[in-house]
Amino acid sequence: MQGVLAATFWGVMPIYFKLLQSIPALEVVGHRIIWSVPVLLLILWFRSSFPALKEALTDLKILRYLLVSSAFIAINWLIYVWAVQENHVLAASLGYFISPLLSVVLGRLVLKESLSRNQWIAVMIAAMGVSILAVEAWQTLWVSLALAGSWGLYGLTRKVAPVGPMVGLTVETGLLFPFFIAYLIWLANSPAGTGFGQSLPIDLLLMGGAIVTAIPLLLFASAVKKVSLSVAGLMLYVAPTMQFVIGAFLYKEPLTTSHIICFALIWTSLAIFSADAYFGTNDKKVAST
Repeated sequence: MQGVLAATFWGVMPIYFKLLQSIPALEVVGHRIIWSVPVLLLILWFRSSFPALKEALTDLKILRYLLVSSAFIAINWLIYVWAVQENHVLAASLGYFISPLLSVVLGRLVLKESLSRNQWIAVMIAAMGVSILAVEAWQTLWVSLALAGSWGLYGLTRKVAPVGPMVGLTVETGLLFPFFIAYLIWLANSPAGTGFGQSLPIDLLLMGGAIVTAIPLLLFASAVKKVSLSVAGLMLYVAPTMQFVIGAFLYKEPLTTSHIICFALIWTSLAIFSADAYFGTNDKKVAST
């Protein structure tokens, strides 16, 4: 249940950021980061996780990893918010469909993880779908690939960083905090001005970005402890599916033939990949008994 709630939070996030369409994407991300810091610190305090935070802040190896991952998460958030505001929700959803498969490829290339024959087939089918989309919708394909790439590299960096999700995100937002607080101060004193302080609903939405960041992460982190990794992976596909439905049917974004073929191939590849992961895990359990 917690995993489904987390995926639902992520799935409806385009609606949330669409409400901030009047605010530049960089400013939205800036507020999301600076308000996340106190919220995450409060969560760590309630969870008695300050010792783990102290360990992360005093370990130079962990800090180096989190400095890199903070750059990837900032890029990912910025592209995503911009995509939603510019009516590219379909492209964003495609990016998050591709990212699990890209993570598999990165794991093979960087971490030398082995891939089964079915996993290779899944990756090739997904690549075929992206290639078809490139013919007709190449103008927004970069959005999908940039989101998939930044999220995949973020996941790869966090995989090798020995730190928990909440502590890691707290350090990442803390590392980004000085840059974005300086940017927002500069923006407030520039001729363009800032959207914060102009309207109470907008102010609450900008501050609430911290809540919509922390809640699904907490729910998903709790759910992962209770279900198998295969089930946890499948739950992540709920969010981009909901985003696809929102983009196509709520915001009426153009759904071309190449979009339909591409998404069909992506879903096929994900089904093959998920089935391979599920049955592969079960086979290992049987073999070990």
